Amino acid sequence: MSNTNTNSNHDHYVPPKVWSQDKDNGGKFANINRPTAGARHEQTLPVGEAPLQLYSLNTPNGVKVNILLEELADLGIKGAEYDAYKIDISEGDQFGSDFVAINPNSKIPALVDLSVIEDGAPINVFESGAILLYLAEKFGKFVPMDQGRARTDCLSWVMWQMGSAPFLGGGFGHFYAYAPQPMEYPINRYTMETKRQLDVLDAHLEGRKYMCGNDDNDYNIADMIIWAWYGQLVLGKLYDAAEFLHVDDYVHVKRWAQKIAERPAVKRAVDLPLQPIP
Repeated sequence: MSNTNTNSNHDHYVPPKVWSQDKDNGGKFANINRPTAGARHEQTLPVGEAPLQLYSLNTPNGVKVNILLEELADLGIKGAEYDAYKIDISEGDQFGSDFVAINPNSKIPALVDLSVIEDGAPINVFESGAILLYLAEKFGKFVPMDQGRARTDCLSWVMWQMGSAPFLGGGFGHFYAYAPQPMEYPINRYTMETKRQLDVLDAHLEGRKYMCGNDDNDYNIADMIIWAWYGQLVLGKLYDAAEFLHVDDYVHVKRWAQKIAERPAVKRAVDLPLQPIP
């Protein structure tokens, strides 16, 4: 067997002692993937009149924040009005100078709260979980505010999603849908983990209407953040993978996902109109 750094049918890939990006890695996002951070071009993001400025895309991570903002809108919460702008990650908008100033990690979504000024500048919030918690606590909605079991359960499931979804999106989704060619080992590895996570949710949701209880007041950011990934997955909205994952096995997750999907705010959130940036 040849000991070369290739990945053909006849040779095994042997990692070099020091990795370098010496060729295109292929896949859907190969044109923007680099091992470095920071701005790649000058950019001026638009700023609207609303207190909240959202820079995002209607991917699962973006949909999380859309849902909460639309739920707040349905409650008529003053100060939760927002302008939403499209960050086209396939075109590299996330590497523009203004966006990187908001989120140095160059990932959507990112939020600017113009209603709060500290040290002469508004509040920037990045990472979807941080944005959901920031908004929920700011307006006192969709998160238990008092210390105790209800708040702990909510935050535990929010953190579960933040830690688990990269295996679904960056793992399963990448190798099943976006890699330059199908590869058995990573697809099997991440399919197993995705199905294990769905099993965790299915067992938890047996006998529960929402992630944190059965009362309509128990619907909270844990449901929103998990639904954007796992709810859409079992409803056949992600990666065209519902049959492959045999999502019908997860009857309690599907029942919960369908209930959340019927909410007017959620219906609007998944196809939220986003204004283009110049």
